[in-house]
Amino acid sequence: MKYCKRCVQPDTRPKIKFDQSGICFACKFTEERKSVDWGKRENDLREIVSWTKKRSNGSHDCVIGISGGKDSTVQALFAKEKMGLNCLLVNLAPDGITKWGAHNIENLIQHGFDTMLYRPNPKVWKKLIRYSFYKYGNPVKPTEYPLWAVSYITALRHKIPLIVQGDNAGVTVGVTEGLGHDDNALNVNLGNTLDGGNASDWVVEGITLKELLWYQFPDKEELRKADIRAIYLDYYIKEWGHWSNTDFSVKRGLTKRENHDPLLAGRMNPYCSIDSDAQIINQLLKYYKFGFGFVTDETSYAIREGRMTRQEAIGLVEKYDGKCGENYIKDFCEYIDIPIDEFWRVTDGFVNKRLFEKDPKTGKWIPRFKVGVDFNEKE
Repeated sequence: MKYCKRCVQPDTRPKIKFDQSGICFACKFTEERKSVDWGKRENDLREIVSWTKKRSNGSHDCVIGISGGKDSTVQALFAKEKMGLNCLLVNLAPDGITKWGAHNIENLIQHGFDTMLYRPNPKVWKKLIRYSFYKYGNPVKPTEYPLWAVSYITALRHKIPLIVQGDNAGVTVGVTEGLGHDDNALNVNLGNTLDGGNASDWVVEGITLKELLWYQFPDKEELRKADIRAIYLDYYIKEWGHWSNTDFSVKRGLTKRENHDPLLAGRMNPYCSIDSDAQIINQLLKYYKFGFGFVTDETSYAIREGRMTRQEAIGLVEKYDGKCGENYIKDFCEYIDIPIDEFWRVTDGFVNKRLFEKDPKTGKWIPRFKVGVDFNEKE
């Protein structure tokens, strides 16, 4: 287990790449952005806008998938106010959306957007979350499929030429395999979690393919024949970032979780991933599988944005990473109909025993590694 020498991202992240100096590709891309000709990219974006308007035939110019969160708020308002596009927002709400998530979707819509609200079959949603928890130790994996696919499906069905996405994970976390590091968002379904984006992956436990309409990405060739383009906005916005997007969106009405506590939520930003509590459970599981959780991501973003030092980040990761309140675990267990003991039995099976060991006194998993320090898992 090795850590990036600039941020606190470890090499246990699936498909992550480091250079010969021990710098992760996310930090390398951040450094490269300093030499980008942003004037040229602004001109390139104008050409995309011109291309889009010629093909929209007076209808909507672009489709934007939204959660109502910080990134989709920036996407929608930038496309509307800076690019001058007539946007169609699409939202696929998670089962059990939080009150803050519902508020933020409405807040964004009230800025002046046509919006299509989708709601997938909640019985199928619940079955897939349960199945994925047992099989992958990742309960949100199947829910990512429709959340991303719905924008592409909508664009194809309504013949809308442009899809506007937010950031490219190939750049923001440095996992370029399949995604690249340019503005092309047609390959978004090749990321690690989506892993191809095929609905057939989830034909399990009595669920038929006909029940998974929103879980299937359209064929790339079909999108190309329809002359549909998809772009990542982070490629064109110099100020794009986890924390800067938060600052912008709060000024435009974004609401945070009430009584937010990083020791219970396993994250510092109360404005992030608040439409579903399942994300908090998933970060706990990710921590035990790979030795890092969402605070590692948050602090690494902050380092790259120049908001904190690596040493400050290490302290925050040690304090908050992988934390999850019992209330979230209890609610999750009730949702998928299992006892809490069963949750921990399944979780124990996914714990990386090279990175964690059980405390004989408490019975809890504790890290064998120290944050920010390279660790030989065989020791």
